[in-house]
Amino acid sequence: MTSVEQDARRHAPSAARNRDPILAVLRGWLPERGLVLEIASGSGEHAIHFASALQDLTFQPSDPDPAALASIDGWAAASGAANLRPAVALDAAAESWPLAQADAVLCINMIHIAPWEAALGLLQGSAAILPPGGPLILYGPYRREGRHTAPSNEAFDADLRGRNPAWGVRDLEEVARAAAERGFGVPDIREMPANNLMLRFRQA
Repeated sequence: MTSVEQDARRHAPSAARNRDPILAVLRGWLPERGLVLEIASGSGEHAIHFASALQDLTFQPSDPDPAALASIDGWAAASGAANLRPAVALDAAAESWPLAQADAVLCINMIHIAPWEAALGLLQGSAAILPPGGPLILYGPYRREGRHTAPSNEAFDADLRGRNPAWGVRDLEEVARAAAERGFGVPDIREMPANNLMLRFRQA
């Protein structure tokens, strides 16, 4: 790895905290083999961790931010993981994605730190590239029945909306309705540490 690649690597403290609980769920929710597209890979630390642990799967990280793409590829070069593809530029809200097919789509901590249009784009794009039964897996905080699940999530939501009015913790039921409109079934729900949820939608 060159010094430029090393310098490009970002560190997300939350990734170190949540990667193992997320991985434990992914072991049961992802297919045994195939291509997993990760949307909004950020620093790339999740992709590296999951690819190292799930070597029968191929991981395709992506992000719209050039600095994030450089970070992902920096971590990939350091890991030497053979089942990790080079990062691709992908905006979830775009009408077309650079991949025509994936066996699973994974998105961690994106839809609350993006406009609602990005969540709708994530659902639409995933529906277009997943096979029947293919999972779309989401992780992050959600409101349930219009209410926050913890005071910390309520404070986090206020902070997000203060930074950008288009951001905010989403209603689980609203996400599920939007998913159903795009051909997904009722989600599997797993409660996670720090008042987060993992959701698995499947193409009907």
